[in-house]
Amino acid sequence: MSDKDISYLSVMARKNEIMKASLGIDFNDFIHSPIAFDFDRMMQETGYTIDDIARIQTETKVGNTPLYELRRLTDEVRKFSEPGKGAMIMVKDEAANASGSFKARRASISAYEAAKRGYKGIIAASSGNYGAAVASQAAQRGLKCIILQEVFDSRGVGQPEIIEKGRACEAYGAETLKLSVGPELFYMLLRTLEETGFFNASLYTPFGIRGVETLGWEIAEQVRSNYQKDPDAVVITHAGGGNLTGTARGLLAAGCNQTRIVACSVDLGGLHMASDIDFNKKSFTTGHTGFGIPFATWPDRVDVPRNAARSLRYMDEYQLVSQGEVFYVTELLTKLEGLERGPAGNISLTAAVTLARQMDRDQVVVVQETEYTGAGKHHNSQLSFARNNGIEVRRGDPKESIPGKSIVIPDRLEQVRGRVQDMDKLRLSYLKNAANHHPIQQWTDFDYEFVAADIKKDIFWVKQHVSDLII
Repeated sequence: MSDKDISYLSVMARKNEIMKASLGIDFNDFIHSPIAFDFDRMMQETGYTIDDIARIQTETKVGNTPLYELRRLTDEVRKFSEPGKGAMIMVKDEAANASGSFKARRASISAYEAAKRGYKGIIAASSGNYGAAVASQAAQRGLKCIILQEVFDSRGVGQPEIIEKGRACEAYGAETLKLSVGPELFYMLLRTLEETGFFNASLYTPFGIRGVETLGWEIAEQVRSNYQKDPDAVVITHAGGGNLTGTARGLLAAGCNQTRIVACSVDLGGLHMASDIDFNKKSFTTGHTGFGIPFATWPDRVDVPRNAARSLRYMDEYQLVSQGEVFYVTELLTKLEGLERGPAGNISLTAAVTLARQMDRDQVVVVQETEYTGAGKHHNSQLSFARNNGIEVRRGDPKESIPGKSIVIPDRLEQVRGRVQDMDKLRLSYLKNAANHHPIQQWTDFDYEFVAADIKKDIFWVKQHVSDLII
């Protein structure tokens, strides 16, 4: 029995010590200031090449997933596009991975690393697909697995998608610790890591991000094989940023320097993600603005000292779509293309409809992932749950949707229209957060270089805009 103080403040104070023991990474080796660290060196020192990662993933039924042309959906988009417009929409079917989502890539390297280093088990905090992915990879590596889930509101009511994913975790042999919404999730994660001595399969470690790089690499190789060119745009569902970061890094490693990286989230503006009252008013547990906006504007808000997921570092464009639009496109994918996939994985497909109608016919836009569906993950379950929680569900113009109050499902495909966000507004929000963490007057040249790289701007732009903050 440990004699360590397990009060909230004491456990949180031991965060760095616990992380070092559970990861084998000393983040202090990379940190230069309260805002800057050597990101590139941290990623390189995982010690894996793309070929290494692909080999490891092949051992546990991950990767080499098919890339499909969505011909019928593309034809429908072309019907209302201007002459010569309507890019080919392609989808990378990540539901073909063990555990049914791209998260298997993210979990694979952590599980491999844990087994290689002799850890007896692996732990992750996840209410979603990542938990199932970690459990699946742990099973294949002979590791014990514990998944901490944020499942219930104060009434004890759980979101059906989260409950379904908990069932999947347990099916793969994991123990699940089901928690209510609130700040105790990371506290319990730290306690469990400390008490068990298991490996920390955090979503935000370099291992997790490196595992997704093969996804971008495969997209590049498959599009080149089919079209003898690089993808013109890749659309990526954005939540915590790891999906976008890993995929973009893989594309760049494959030489796709001109490919447009487009992020997409479901607009849940007005709903507070840490609110017990709002917890069950959302029909998407990931891929929404409650994660997407905060993590873009300040990534280091997670369970590790420095987040390896840096979305603004790679993002060219950011679109928001409504819940109703995603449900409509999910149904359309099933009816037109014979692919029944989960709504969360179709967020990026919804944005791709808007992009395709603006792009030339000889161009290619790739939807970067799908996820499995069934039981609580199915869009019909989500819509029933919404109605039971007092949400109005109706047909009409989706721009009339009010998150937490109504879900308006389009009458026709032309009404699906992603809304492009102001990237500089996101970058300025990042700068404000950086200034709050470290006074601008104390910034070094390295700080400026890091911030510029982290928001995909040059140092001149950063200095020009931080001067406005000082004034």
